[in-house]
Amino acid sequence: MKIKLGLIYGGKSAEHNVSLQTALAVINALDMNKFDIHPIYISENGEWVRGQALEAPVKEVQTLKLQDGGTTVSPVSLNSELFPATVEEHGKIDVIFPLLHGPNGEDGTVQGLLELLNIPYVGNGVLASAAGMDKVVMKNLFAQAGLAQANYVAYIKSDFEKDPEAAYNQVEESLGYPCFVKPANLGSSVGINKCKDRQSLENAFKEAFEFDRKIIIEEGIIGREIEIAVIGNDQPVCSVVGEIAPKKEFYDYKAKYEDGDTDLIIPGNITEEEYETIKEMAIKSFKAIDGSGLVRADFFLTEDGKALINEVNTMPGFTPFSMFPMLWKQTGLEYPQLIEKLVDLALERYEQKQQIKHTF
Repeated sequence: MKIKLGLIYGGKSAEHNVSLQTALAVINALDMNKFDIHPIYISENGEWVRGQALEAPVKEVQTLKLQDGGTTVSPVSLNSELFPATVEEHGKIDVIFPLLHGPNGEDGTVQGLLELLNIPYVGNGVLASAAGMDKVVMKNLFAQAGLAQANYVAYIKSDFEKDPEAAYNQVEESLGYPCFVKPANLGSSVGINKCKDRQSLENAFKEAFEFDRKIIIEEGIIGREIEIAVIGNDQPVCSVVGEIAPKKEFYDYKAKYEDGDTDLIIPGNITEEEYETIKEMAIKSFKAIDGSGLVRADFFLTEDGKALINEVNTMPGFTPFSMFPMLWKQTGLEYPQLIEKLVDLALERYEQKQQIKHTF
């Protein structure tokens, strides 16, 4: 029996187009002898559109918008057993792979929906997804777990607007320059700026607040950017490490997705001792957010060999040329097998949850 795999992609997020690229890559890597692939597109305004099961690989991203043959549906139609009043035209889905990046998808919202629908899904649950998306909450959890990281401060827009000068002064006194200003709840380096003086700091605050009501400012760290991939549930395992070597000042959105102006060095050239430290910290960060399925953990490695965790990404870039799949390929797990492994982990976690008692 083939597994009926639903792929949710798109999303009401600034990372909508990144999600489409991810979906295209996953669809074309899946073994259609093992999976019936059911595309579920979320438009930029939040409309859900479900297509017929795919019978062949998809050539163009535009096709994934399901403008021909797609049916606008309610999300609850994914489980007509729980919601029998809904119209179910396509048959029950066995497991969902949310290929969503950013808010309204990677942040626990869709994961919460799938929990309510009692459908197995790939990746992190509600708590880990929400904590992994909110950089401030994430870093607070890392601090409590004793993980070394850069100094940071955070602001809510309404509080900042009461006294902007005080905020700028605090950044300069606590962190100094250079520093990085980021929206708290966004990925793919959207809205991030490196600041070297007061003027660039003010401009960065303004841009970051366009993408979120909460922002985080981190001290600049002189060090190499090292990344490691983690998969698993209760017993996570790590890949080899990779190194980001941007030819610009930092690894921004354009460097990631547009001009390719970055070297990805896999495996990264670090010592065995440094690798063991980073691996241990990555697993500790995974458990700190109660992760499941997958994360990519990002670190700074200073000249004196000290590792500082920067963040974890609960739905990292997932095309064959993204760091997460490339790290696993170098570790011995090819892209199609990686996808299958994540589906297996999703079903494993679902079965574990079904053993939990809900009455007493």
